Amino acid sequence: MEMLASFVLIAVGVYLALLLLLFLMQSRLIHLPGVQGRELEATPAAIGLDWEEVTLSAADGVKLHGWYLPAPQAGHRTIHRTFDRTLLFLHGNAGNISHRLESLEIFHELGLATLIIDYRGYGRSEGKPSEAGLYRDADAAWQYLVESRKVPPQQVIVFGRSLGAAVAAHLAAERPVGGLILESAFTSVPDRGAELYSIFPIRLLARIYYPTAEWVKQVRAPVLVIHSKEDELIPLPHGEAVYHAAPEPKQFLQIRGDHNSGFILSRPVYMKGMAQWLESLSP
Repeated sequence: MEMLASFVLIAVGVYLALLLLLFLMQSRLIHLPGVQGRELEATPAAIGLDWEEVTLSAADGVKLHGWYLPAPQAGHRTIHRTFDRTLLFLHGNAGNISHRLESLEIFHELGLATLIIDYRGYGRSEGKPSEAGLYRDADAAWQYLVESRKVPPQQVIVFGRSLGAAVAAHLAAERPVGGLILESAFTSVPDRGAELYSIFPIRLLARIYYPTAEWVKQVRAPVLVIHSKEDELIPLPHGEAVYHAAPEPKQFLQIRGDHNSGFILSRPVYMKGMAQWLESLSP
């Protein structure tokens, strides 16, 4: 009996210790700038694209690093045509902008100018990641395009992938934009956390939310939701729920492949779907 009581006490102690770790370590579990390293491995020049280095300041003074890639010149070979749009690319929770060259190539072939930034604590950007901080970083990028690049807000397309989808939805809910693309989006961090760690009261422990499905309800611009039915990290029902939460006009593009390479494996379908959605936007 004493042994059983000791075992129960140890098990309860371990469980409570894990609860404490989950409560205190949330940011390190969600923001992963060091997974692929903070060092930039390449630049767009490696895939033959013109680019400019960009330094931004967030509202709290944190310096952010990014790249601006101009749209291809008239007559350049693209999948469809050169769209008079600038895409703001908000990437996922791991790595840095140098790990997104395949996406930059796709956006270039779609005829888009692109601004990609590293969030605070990622790549060459200063600071430490946080939910409020990432929202500020996206807003700084939007202001850079509108104020420094003189891009009309209705010509800014905000694109967010995975964690970046939550950041993109928040930005589009707060600022006027011409369109919003959400790829591999989760409904919220507590929703996904509760699925992954069902033995813990994740919703009670949550201090980081990124409520994509709630932010997208407030967006007043056309929305394109992209998701793979084979996504092993963010299951398809999350993308479907985000789509249903978005107001009209909206479209859903289903692709195949895993979380990190679906857009590559589905490239023809992916590019055709994006081109048709861009074509549908008002001039």
